[in-house]
Amino acid sequence: MAAVKACSVLITGANRGLGLEMVKQLSEVPCPKRQIFACCRDPDGPKSEKLRELAEKHPGIITIVCLDVGDPCSIKESAKKVSSLLGKNGLNLLVNNAGVLTHGTMQSTTDQEMRDAFNTNLMGPFTVTKEYLPYLRAAAKASARSGMSCDKAAIINISAGLGSMTQMLSLYSHFSTFSYSVSKTGLNMLTVYTAIELKQDEILCVSIHPGWVKSDMGGDKAPLESRDSVADILQVISSLTEKQHGGFLDNTGKTLPW
Repeated sequence: MAAVKACSVLITGANRGLGLEMVKQLSEVPCPKRQIFACCRDPDGPKSEKLRELAEKHPGIITIVCLDVGDPCSIKESAKKVSSLLGKNGLNLLVNNAGVLTHGTMQSTTDQEMRDAFNTNLMGPFTVTKEYLPYLRAAAKASARSGMSCDKAAIINISAGLGSMTQMLSLYSHFSTFSYSVSKTGLNMLTVYTAIELKQDEILCVSIHPGWVKSDMGGDKAPLESRDSVADILQVISSLTEKQHGGFLDNTGKTLPW
């Protein structure tokens, strides 16, 4: 089990797939004063049942927060709730995990599918990061640690190998995910810009490809189970330092080409 010691963690898209599994594994790791803010669009809906059950098992650790990454007003309201619970030490770890995937080529993808992909996969992380930045800065300032780490203050953007322009040349014939790929490439550039601008604040920022995972998005043919992918990711982020700041890594810690 990875030793992620971040006291406060916020995860978007936490009601299913990788997000739900991340909440589960983090809640099982003994950590004094651990707060996990599990965010999703519809906390009371049927798709959030497993998250509600998990929160009931870990009262005082998991707080379910209504957050629709495609709605700026929802993001602002979520920040009000989270800030009231954080305290002066701020937010240690933000995981921009929520995402959507639609299959299609450049020619078959509709304008609306393209807008939806960018709104969730790129604009979502952009707006969430900006809204929660004051709390990340507070955590960085409150920390006695030098350098950068996910236990101090960090932003992890869950990206994809399909967002790599270099790798897409060989992946295209196997994966027709035009809107998803282009939006994830944009997310990678967001990571680079964010890393440059937040370096002086000592807030770590990294893009991570979780691998091809069995999930609603990844499908049944994927070779990797969610629990294994998340265990790998947590192991990687627990060891991140300023050396990986602004980087693009996979779930094993390998650096991927842009």
